[in-house]
Amino acid sequence: MEVKAVEFVRKAHEALHNPRLQEALRRTEAKFVQGRREALRHLEDPDAVRRHATAIRDTVLRQLDAWLIHFERQAQARGATVHWAEDGREVARILTDIARRHGVRKAVKSKSMVSEEVGLNAALEAAGVQVVETDLGEYILQLAEEPPSHIVAPVLHKTRDEIADLFARHHGRPRKTDTAALTREAREFLRPHFLSADMGISGANFLVAETGSVLIVTNEGNGRLATTLPRVHVAITGIEKVVPTLEDAATLLRLLPRSATGQDITNYVSLLTGTKQAGDADGPEHFHIILLDNGRSRLLGSELEPILRCIRCGACMNHCPVYQSVGGHAYGWVYPGPMGSILTPLLAGLERATPLPNASTLCGRCAEVCPVNIPLADLLRELRHVQQVRGLRPRLETLSLRLWRALVLRPRLYHAVMGMAAWLLTRLAGARGRLCRLPGAAGWFAHRDLPAPAGETFLAAWARRRGKP
Repeated sequence: MEVKAVEFVRKAHEALHNPRLQEALRRTEAKFVQGRREALRHLEDPDAVRRHATAIRDTVLRQLDAWLIHFERQAQARGATVHWAEDGREVARILTDIARRHGVRKAVKSKSMVSEEVGLNAALEAAGVQVVETDLGEYILQLAEEPPSHIVAPVLHKTRDEIADLFARHHGRPRKTDTAALTREAREFLRPHFLSADMGISGANFLVAETGSVLIVTNEGNGRLATTLPRVHVAITGIEKVVPTLEDAATLLRLLPRSATGQDITNYVSLLTGTKQAGDADGPEHFHIILLDNGRSRLLGSELEPILRCIRCGACMNHCPVYQSVGGHAYGWVYPGPMGSILTPLLAGLERATPLPNASTLCGRCAEVCPVNIPLADLLRELRHVQQVRGLRPRLETLSLRLWRALVLRPRLYHAVMGMAAWLLTRLAGARGRLCRLPGAAGWFAHRDLPAPAGETFLAAWARRRGKP
């Protein structure tokens, strides 16, 4: 997927004026925010579970190399082949080599954000492999030739009528608008692909080092069909997804679906271990696991390492006032919302995502709801600092900050300028007592206004009350 994060401001402006998207985002907020709140009430002590989950993720990150090697040994002992990929090009090379070696002509995919990160579909299709998305949301997006707009609900930006039109055009059947009928029609078209595919591709919610297993959660059952029916299964995931034990994975599973969709548990939790053995009713004859770095290891030991705790639940974006206003496409890459505003600059390059560290009000709601306590607002501030050090901030902003610094280092001048500003802004506000516009800040004032200042600075008021000039 091409990185278009530098277009955030323009795309955000378009999103704000898209009434269909705004309606979809209002529904999302009502569903996911309330759902998470209700689901967490079913836990006896949610904060204790979150602290435990955070400790698990930090334990892994402190010794990531050791846990990955342990996972590799256990997976190999059960018949899987583990590959290590430095970047997306290596993933594409490894996967197309596997496809060529096994004579693969068709691949069915379960949902995988990493495959979007490395542009996997295009690489496979260039190698002559037909790729069919089988998650219902991803299938709709594949027909529409669009990227996902949410990591949990990738097609939330589309209405039922739009999907009905899409199905009628691609399936060649009479147009339906009933949700159950649309779902049944998608199932009828996807089922033959599961039966005829040579390869199944999935992501991984967690890698369990204790057993060498790949754990995936789904609500549609397509994950089980994609990973057990084809003779070749390839799981592709980031290196940070490993957890030490099954018990650790169970702890994280108490939080993942609750934070993502407000469910106590997803409909399907699949633990995929090794290849099909004698007597097994199903399972792949060949099981490959590709572990992708793509810049993740550079974060270990840095101030930005906590972002590697992320379990991709989407809670931060569901609660973010910026995401709730502009949706996921505005962020211009695979990962939207607060976690995406950090991951995209780190994985794709800060120069290719300069607006994203600023795509936040820093209100802190994202950090409050993060199930593994990632200090998202602090990480965004750190990225802004890095931008400043590397000269990636806008010139006008840099000049303004230098002017401000020069001002605050001269107290007499500072108090004089602030006094003039308070007097002037009070006059501009007039009888209404609110500022509705200022020169050079039309965009900011387009959606909000400000109460007028008191007419004098705090220090001036304090001096007046004490009877000093």
